[in-house]
Amino acid sequence: MDHSKTLMAGIYLHIPFCKQACYYCNFHFSTSLAKKNAMTAAILKEVDLQKDYLSGETVQTIYFGGGTPSLLDAGELQSLLAKLRETFIIDEQAEITLEANPDDLDTDKLLALRDAGVNRLSIGVQSFHEADLKWMNRAHNSHQALDCIQSAQQLGFRNITIDLIYGGPTLTDAGWEENVKKAISLGIPHLSCYALTVEPGTALDQFIKKKKMDPTDPEKAARHFEMLMQWLEEAGYEHYEISNFALPGWHSRHNSSYWQGRPYLGLGPSAHSFNGHSRQWNIANNTIYLQRITQSEVPFEIEHLTPAMMFNEYIMTSLRTSAGCNLEWINTRFGAELGRDLLKNSHEFILKGWMVQRGETLVLTKAGRLFADGIAGDLFI
Repeated sequence: MDHSKTLMAGIYLHIPFCKQACYYCNFHFSTSLAKKNAMTAAILKEVDLQKDYLSGETVQTIYFGGGTPSLLDAGELQSLLAKLRETFIIDEQAEITLEANPDDLDTDKLLALRDAGVNRLSIGVQSFHEADLKWMNRAHNSHQALDCIQSAQQLGFRNITIDLIYGGPTLTDAGWEENVKKAISLGIPHLSCYALTVEPGTALDQFIKKKKMDPTDPEKAARHFEMLMQWLEEAGYEHYEISNFALPGWHSRHNSSYWQGRPYLGLGPSAHSFNGHSRQWNIANNTIYLQRITQSEVPFEIEHLTPAMMFNEYIMTSLRTSAGCNLEWINTRFGAELGRDLLKNSHEFILKGWMVQRGETLVLTKAGRLFADGIAGDLFI
């Protein structure tokens, strides 16, 4: 949770379209682009319907996620950003991130993004190896993965993050090392690296159940994660969240604000919003979303957070970060008794070498990061 006095807000826009379905993906999207124009118009209308959600707070980050937001054309992107600027107080130095697939990022598209005001690119590379990309059913090839990064850099994009996936059946240890070293050699200041997970209901889940694909190997994933931590530490990257690594000064401001419990507004189908005391999420159905927005109604479900839920959320997110879990803040926010219980329950993880106490902060060690979710779960109330 945020301990600073200035509470800045974020805005997330979910663009629910993709050219094709990656086998492992469980995000909400459609591979038909027929409703793309209607969706842009609906999100513009949702901005009006939700204009008071952030209570006039300054917006310091805007994030286009999905789906594949790089499928938006320049006009659609410019109209969305113009609408946000006229409706909310947007910081002049706001971080504006757009998730993009390599196959969308030709010179014309990169220039259009730059001119629209996008100043940070999140590129879904996943791997620089052809075999991995085919296995995942990615729309791009290994040449495009490399070319788009170099083109973006030549056009002045310095704030670039790429996604890489490890632990997959086609990725060898040597191949993983090549992927990471390639990213380092390109001077990319931020990396988000994820273990391949089999989400229920995905194509990958079905293929494994039908024995058309090999299951994932947890030991390989753990090994790849340990290698990753070592290589990036040696290269000067800060491991500031379980899946995120950045050169000094290049942390993701948008994602950091989620982990610090700052308010954010989510726009578009399946987008989540948080205002400090409740969380809400829009319906993950394009047709119903469009119908209801046309009727000037935002279709969402809401959950009012109890103190126990807020405590558990703080434990989960803080332990994933290098800043760790602040005991003083726990005592102030939730009471000294809970603070004492937390310290007592953390003792077994400290003895195992999975956690250390630094002053008033509990932080996971490298070994502990392998078990972050399990440790957090054991400390929940």
